[in-house]
Amino acid sequence: MAEIIQKDGTWIFDGDALRLTPGRDKNVGLLRRTLGELVLPLKALAGISLEQGKKSGRLKLRLRDGADPLLHATGGRLTEPHDPYQLIVDSDRYGVAEYFTEEVRTALLLDQIPSDPVTEYLLPGPSVPLSVSAGDGTVSFDGERIRLEWNWKTEDAKAAAGTRTLAMADLTGVEWQPAVGLENGHLRFSVRHSPTKAPAKYDPNSVELWGFKKDPLMALVAAAVQARLPHPAAPADDHPREPAAAPRPPTAPTPAEDDHDALLRRLRELGELHRSGVLTDEEFTLAKQAILKRM
Repeated sequence: MAEIIQKDGTWIFDGDALRLTPGRDKNVGLLRRTLGELVLPLKALAGISLEQGKKSGRLKLRLRDGADPLLHATGGRLTEPHDPYQLIVDSDRYGVAEYFTEEVRTALLLDQIPSDPVTEYLLPGPSVPLSVSAGDGTVSFDGERIRLEWNWKTEDAKAAAGTRTLAMADLTGVEWQPAVGLENGHLRFSVRHSPTKAPAKYDPNSVELWGFKKDPLMALVAAAVQARLPHPAAPADDHPREPAAAPRPPTAPTPAEDDHDALLRRLRELGELHRSGVLTDEEFTLAKQAILKRM
């Protein structure tokens, strides 16, 4: 087993998977802290590298194209503090980082893991339910339906339609675009038979983002939805042509989700996020109720 512990986080490799845990340092991005610990199967990895600087360096993981719905949904637009596949390494720990890198590379070689794209997601995406408030609205997702609620900053014409609910079976895609410079970003849901070219400010299926602190959390919603859509590289016959054929998430929890200890850990994590101000009272209550129902 190989392990490297830094203020930025802890990475552990057991030969079969990498366990990536974000640190508590103030420089760790909100998305990474909210996403929490990730377990990355070795078969999802295409490579690892270490970039060294005078005071600090970075361990970087390169995933196989199509392996992670988060990377697909964000399209490489996650900035460094929010990227879960980068770890800042202090210069005095370069020796440990080099050993970690070699251990992972050796395992990739011995297991003959290819680096070519995959046709199915090898990571499950963020857990649900999710509720994020940013920009001109709040998006909630329970695995089957998306709920869009507007706030006082929403354009009148868009807010006039009221709260909007979208079923997964009606979606053909999701797009997250961060705000860059003076140009606003968005989280946009593409609805079957309802194409639109309207700016996110006026599109009732979009949330407009202005570059504020919680904007990156909308990427988690995009990833959770993306994980439940057909994989873009799957054979054409696997893509549903009618809404009824769209894949549905399982109605019963998996054994891992049903594990009592795992649910208790999740409750503690939610409590920490609530106390630190990451989750509002409403978001914390919604998530806590969903977990208590599964217990």
